Amino acid sequence: MAKAAKKRPSARKAGEKVGKARLIVRQAMIKDIRGIAALVRRAYDDLPAYKQSEIRGQINNFPQGCFVALLDEQVVGYCASMQLPEPVVFAPHDWDEISGNGYGSRHDPTGDWLYGYEMCVDPKVRGVRIGRRLYEERRALAEERELTGIVFGGRMPNYRRHQRKVEGPQDYLDQVIAGKIHDPVLRFQLANGFEAVGILEGYLPEDKRSAGNAVKMVWRNPYIERDTPVKMRIPRGVESVRVATCQLQARAVKDYDEFLRAIRYFIDVASDYEADFIVFPELFTLMLLSFEEEELSPMEAIERLSEYTPRLKTDISDFAMRYNINIIAGSHPTRMEDGDIHNVAYICLRDGSVHEQEKIHPTPNERYWWNIRGGDKINVIQTDCGPIGVQICYDSEFPELSRKLADEGARIIFVPFCTDSRQGYLRVRYCSAARAIENQCFVVLSGNVGNLPNVANMDIQYAQSCILTPCDFPFARDGIAAEATENVETLTISDVNLADLSWARAEGTVRNLADRRFDLYRIEWDEDGDHPGKTRPRTEPLGPQSVGGG
Repeated sequence: MAKAAKKRPSARKAGEKVGKARLIVRQAMIKDIRGIAALVRRAYDDLPAYKQSEIRGQINNFPQGCFVALLDEQVVGYCASMQLPEPVVFAPHDWDEISGNGYGSRHDPTGDWLYGYEMCVDPKVRGVRIGRRLYEERRALAEERELTGIVFGGRMPNYRRHQRKVEGPQDYLDQVIAGKIHDPVLRFQLANGFEAVGILEGYLPEDKRSAGNAVKMVWRNPYIERDTPVKMRIPRGVESVRVATCQLQARAVKDYDEFLRAIRYFIDVASDYEADFIVFPELFTLMLLSFEEEELSPMEAIERLSEYTPRLKTDISDFAMRYNINIIAGSHPTRMEDGDIHNVAYICLRDGSVHEQEKIHPTPNERYWWNIRGGDKINVIQTDCGPIGVQICYDSEFPELSRKLADEGARIIFVPFCTDSRQGYLRVRYCSAARAIENQCFVVLSGNVGNLPNVANMDIQYAQSCILTPCDFPFARDGIAAEATENVETLTISDVNLADLSWARAEGTVRNLADRRFDLYRIEWDEDGDHPGKTRPRTEPLGPQSVGGG
């Protein structure tokens, strides 16, 4: 029987405080995004900076593969990696293709290699071996997951300086290995146990110092011996989220408090059923115009509704905390600080935070009657159930928006809508079903029913709210987890399993996200959020005075 080890006596005196660690290496989190973006700009002043949405996608798509080094609470090191199968990592590729255009969206949990696509260290921080520590985290991850090894494309930043003295990138690499040419990056990687196995030409064209080239670096896990590639399997686990969609009856109310009581009723019921989310329809606040003495003109109506915005945000946020439920508060016409009118969804989470998602594409009637302008940004929103996306009605008919949300890690997309006819509703419904299939995610629709006297744009409404799924074996037979009866006020609730999405994306019958041809096409997003000089014409309406929807 082994003896118990003696307890080492503490060198601290009673009451003495433990010193706080100055240097910490840990898994990257969403709160680190700004610091990571600033670090990349400092480290690579000769390369394009990351968009924050790209870093958000990297962390959301494979949080276990992203690490940060913090020195005195400032981000001084960052690395991002993902799992990929051997045929992908050893095939010719470039950085955009392998990284999913920077989002890390090609992560495949069935892959047996860890692929590193970002590594940077603050150039002003020397002598504490940040890079070595980050490489050690990657190795530990590969060993923990029993992966075959690590692969990445390493820069060769001194290549351009010696380009005329060598016969090409391979000759340059050979001379670096032989010690005839000094390249600090390659020498560091070689010193850390990586083997150079070839050149990736055209890997990163923006890397002028490397003439666009990279060295394929490989580290093989010494604890794993494999003669042939192996496909890892992912468990069919349970990651249940309960979703409620409110199909709301437009009703005349005598004041704001009565409107709020109607909304609170459904929030209370959804909370009693322990729902994680409840979503309300687009423009659900138009009921607030029903107690005006006279019907207001469209512009007067917008101004009046905007007066309720601060109060609405406060009250819905209070409900979210009080009833312990995340609330997607439909949408509300809002006068912005620059004077423009936007159609805005307020997302109130049960931790008390309030997020906004503006409608990107106003319908022709929204533009004409209300002069509503489209927003400039669409991003995922981090919740306690993972990242989600919100697309207001017509936005669901633009595939690029959902794809961006999926790239950033969204697994549930909420679509508040307001449609006046079955045709308009079906446009939203069919497009949302397509988005669920294309992005292998859940899409939740919530619409208005009924009509409002004395309120323009609410003459008639048509809706059949629903919760849509991808079409594959783990999901409902017809791709519908639940749906309401047409044009009846009700609450529809269903459990969805996010783990089924992970399985479908990696091992499903079709794998829409993984099978994209990154070598042929990609979408570039302008995320500056500032578009000076761009105006939208006030065109004639294409239909009656109605939102039109979808």
